[in-house]
Amino acid sequence: MEYFAIIISAIFVNNILLAQFLGICPFLGVSNKISTATGMSGAVCFVITLATLVTYLINQYLLVPFGLEFLQTIAFILVIASLVQIVEIVLKKISPSLYQALGIFLPLITTNCAVLGVAITVVTKEFTFGGTAHMLNLGQAMVYALATSVGYGIAMILFAGLREHLAGNEVPKPFRGLPIALITVSMMAMAFLGFSGMV
Repeated sequence: MEYFAIIISAIFVNNILLAQFLGICPFLGVSNKISTATGMSGAVCFVITLATLVTYLINQYLLVPFGLEFLQTIAFILVIASLVQIVEIVLKKISPSLYQALGIFLPLITTNCAVLGVAITVVTKEFTFGGTAHMLNLGQAMVYALATSVGYGIAMILFAGLREHLAGNEVPKPFRGLPIALITVSMMAMAFLGFSGMV
């Protein structure tokens, strides 16, 4: 039941984009088309999940035993930057068109606060299950990271679909572009608040 609660909470209730507002820069920058939003979602999903695994292990078996917790942020950013470089190299080889479409936003995954936010949350925040608070074990941490990245992808793809739909409709001139996008995302955030009664 704990894993189910983690999944529902991370995807819907505490969505990293729509409830915590982390990772907004690539969210607004790459969500013009569903295809680029899907590619970015996949890249972010890979980086969040793998970064969480590596940073959890580094924290548990290196930083904490040696009393180096103060180096968490630096160590985590180095891990994330390395993983983003791997994603960039692989995408350039496998899908040059997607690599070109993502442009500058692909290397910006390194500075995407959603990735670092999940890595830090997993090792520092206590989660409450059945009335008792405790730190996540490795399995729960991985489920949380994967569910959070899926929530990121769902929000990004839904938003891209809405932006594509809006592009084909008449929008009053003062609201065209970023203003209607911000109005749309704020309405999505309010809609996702409805899920807060689930957990």
